[in-house]
Amino acid sequence: MSGLHRDRVVGLYRDNAVVLRSWKLGEADRIVSLMTQQNGKIRCVAKGVRKTKSRFGASVEPTNHLEVQLYRGKGELDTLTQVQSIDRFPVLREDLELFARASSMLEAVELVAQDREPNEPLYTMLARAMHTVTQSESHLVVAGFFLKLLAQEGFAPSVDVCVLCGATTNLTHFSVGDGGTTCVSCHAGTAISVDALALMQLALGGQLGAVLNQVASPGTREFDILSTRLMEHMLERRLRSASVLEQT
Repeated sequence: MSGLHRDRVVGLYRDNAVVLRSWKLGEADRIVSLMTQQNGKIRCVAKGVRKTKSRFGASVEPTNHLEVQLYRGKGELDTLTQVQSIDRFPVLREDLELFARASSMLEAVELVAQDREPNEPLYTMLARAMHTVTQSESHLVVAGFFLKLLAQEGFAPSVDVCVLCGATTNLTHFSVGDGGTTCVSCHAGTAISVDALALMQLALGGQLGAVLNQVASPGTREFDILSTRLMEHMLERRLRSASVLEQT
């Protein structure tokens, strides 16, 4: 579906969307949070989806990529009226670790995206990330996504200069609170290895593909942890899915 197509019926509209979250409403319905291509984050009611004979019950599960038709009435919640699957990523239902990775990205977008505020770049980045997490063997997909999301939202950390004095050499520490690297003289934050710093610079320099090709090492683990800490610092809260990833 390309772009937004208004229906002849006032209030009906179509869009593409990734399901971020869903939760029970009453005995048979669900509230569904969608990251849409044209309309930003939308929360809607999927009526009757918990019934056995529901037309699209399984379609509104988190991670699914859909074409949707919604009705916007006078209330805060729209109504989901039609669903067509683009990709349901069945492999995510079969692998707990992959599902935890995908869930952490969905959770971050759910917290960052603004209701009904169009953000097509964020939708596109998330939709691509859902494909990447199912196809790539790298455990750094989430870390790379977090850094790209931070950059897109204007919170990219500084990784080439000391954020306190401006020095460009001897960057030995990283301060999440100050937003980037610090030098040996300023000594703020926690120590960062040469390998982890190089990965941060690659990811923020537009070379995420090179990062995803890295073999697991202490440096990649450090990079992964730092990316999550930065994301949580921006959100000012702990990501629920982060604890699941730590246990897998």
